[in-house]
Amino acid sequence: MFEFKFTEEQTMLREMVRDFTNNEIKPIASKIDEEAKIPRELITKMAELGFLGISFPEEYGGGGFGEVGYCLMQEEISRGCMSTATFIGAHQSIGTNAIYNGATEEQKKKFIPPLASGEKIAAFGLTEAQAGSDSFHLKTKADLVGDEWIINGEKLWITNGGIADFVSLFARTEKGISLFAVDTDTPGFKAGPPEKKMGIKGSVTNPLSFENVHIPKENLIGTDGRGFIYAMKTLDAGRLGLGAACLGVSKELLELSTKYAKERVQFDHPIAHFQAIQFMLAEMAVMIYNMESIVYRTAVDYDLKKDISRQSAIVKYYCSESLDKIVDFAVQVHGGMGYSQELPIERIYRDSRINRIFEGTNEIQKGIIARELIKKNGKV
Repeated sequence: MFEFKFTEEQTMLREMVRDFTNNEIKPIASKIDEEAKIPRELITKMAELGFLGISFPEEYGGGGFGEVGYCLMQEEISRGCMSTATFIGAHQSIGTNAIYNGATEEQKKKFIPPLASGEKIAAFGLTEAQAGSDSFHLKTKADLVGDEWIINGEKLWITNGGIADFVSLFARTEKGISLFAVDTDTPGFKAGPPEKKMGIKGSVTNPLSFENVHIPKENLIGTDGRGFIYAMKTLDAGRLGLGAACLGVSKELLELSTKYAKERVQFDHPIAHFQAIQFMLAEMAVMIYNMESIVYRTAVDYDLKKDISRQSAIVKYYCSESLDKIVDFAVQVHGGMGYSQELPIERIYRDSRINRIFEGTNEIQKGIIARELIKKNGKV
């Protein structure tokens, strides 16, 4: 039987992040979207509050809140700005977490503290032009020559790629796919121009190129040839964090829609009196209840070191699909105002769509879920 409630510390964390979002993020969210940039001063403020390493143990400079705390934070941040939540997710949940998952104790002590503190920003370098959903067949190569690895190749759609200090890079060696920590100041590294996107415009996304990039032998993270395992474990957490962000913005949409429905008058009555509107609000609430349940149930299991591959695939699939339905309801409830840039609904509508694509498309998630069901004869 699943029983869970938030601790006093977790509740205080939620309240702190909510206050920060209301005071520091919401007032500039439309500007972040228009200028396609998260202000450096906002990143600095979040780093000073410990947001950029909230999940990692204190011994490595993190906040010690684990995955549950991370999900709480992302839920609240996303209520203000999905671009900002995406930046944090790429830095912490996949960029830094990839190193954390694969690193030796010595490597954790070396690489994690500056990333957890926000002194350095991370990116997750897996996707390539011909290796998106088929990420196993990546072409970027790393050759060991003496005491150095020499890396050549290209990556595509890398969130934080243009602002990262370190890239958790997946490249092919003689033993298979391996993980490397690559300092972006290294000669031969280049970030291409930022992609122009439909939504999450403030989250910078770049192609990356590696031309004879020399890194120290000890920047191989963990075991040579086990990088793909580290990548898949990291994406389990990434998909869970994505679900938390979808949950947060869904709650925001329901609150905005309910408030508007009570204020907007048509046919001499607030539209909240009409069953058509009530049914949309009810459906939104049902999906949010389900989203919250599976996000935190899975986050608890993650912190207990359980295998959550199937659960995180379910979270990613269900929460991203639900958000798309919820934001569509929100536009409908708001009518013309929902289509206007005067309100945040229009921006959230654009931001929402990517969630069914990145961190593994929803079609890939259904494949993961189905394979495990078949393997276990349908037992869940």
